[in-house]
Amino acid sequence: MDTDLLVDAHNITVYAGERRILDGVDLSLRRGEIVTLVGLNGAGKSTLIRVILGLAIPDEGEVRRAPGLRIGYSPQHLKPDPALPITVRRFLTLAEAHDDEKLIEVLDDVGAAAILDAPLAAISGGELHRVLLARSLLRRPDLLVLDEPLAGVDVASQSDLYRVIGQIRDRHRCGVLLVSHDLYVVMAATDRVVCLNHHVCCTGHPHSIASHPQFVSLFGKHIAEAVGVYSHRHDHVHDAEGEAVPIEIHPAVGFGASAARPRRDEVDLKHR
Repeated sequence: MDTDLLVDAHNITVYAGERRILDGVDLSLRRGEIVTLVGLNGAGKSTLIRVILGLAIPDEGEVRRAPGLRIGYSPQHLKPDPALPITVRRFLTLAEAHDDEKLIEVLDDVGAAAILDAPLAAISGGELHRVLLARSLLRRPDLLVLDEPLAGVDVASQSDLYRVIGQIRDRHRCGVLLVSHDLYVVMAATDRVVCLNHHVCCTGHPHSIASHPQFVSLFGKHIAEAVGVYSHRHDHVHDAEGEAVPIEIHPAVGFGASAARPRRDEVDLKHR
């Protein structure tokens, strides 16, 4: 038995009336792995996430989860109401009470400990994403599911947040499932890419995916070529307040990327 296997979804098929939203999708997630789900709008990404989370039941196929699996989920959209006087502290304790030590611990994990008592509606978009990520960590998850965790965030902050996600994976040895449209940053921030267009078009290491015919067909040759050579290198990051902080990055490892890169013969490329 694979003790690192967290979720194994097999032949997931979902209909909406006569329309097939997902068609025989297979997806596995392991501890310590960052998997990014990409695809055009309407490809079925959100539906697949709902099935993985157990919020939707597939018409065909099954999802096997590790016994006692704890999942932390960060939604795609959250717009705090300026008229609602709620602080970050209060937001983090809405579902379950936590002491200050725990709240500071998870906020420190995402580089946002300084905003514990800030009004939720007054923090920046990047800070809000960090707070949502911290909230998902409160359950001590085995698996983090992050739906468009960088939507509306500038490019510099995207790189920093991907780096934070990678550090969380390393520190907590959890699995991470990302849904993202940020193809350029994904190349340096994930271990495996799954390209979805109602079915799995291709899956494997990001640099191999970029040259796959189905990926090129979906996103275009120009995007595929640019993504294939993209590698983000930076000599600093930005904290939650936007201040530059010097860092050292080993040249073989991108932001959040695993130090162990798969051999070419380990890359799985599927074509349906």
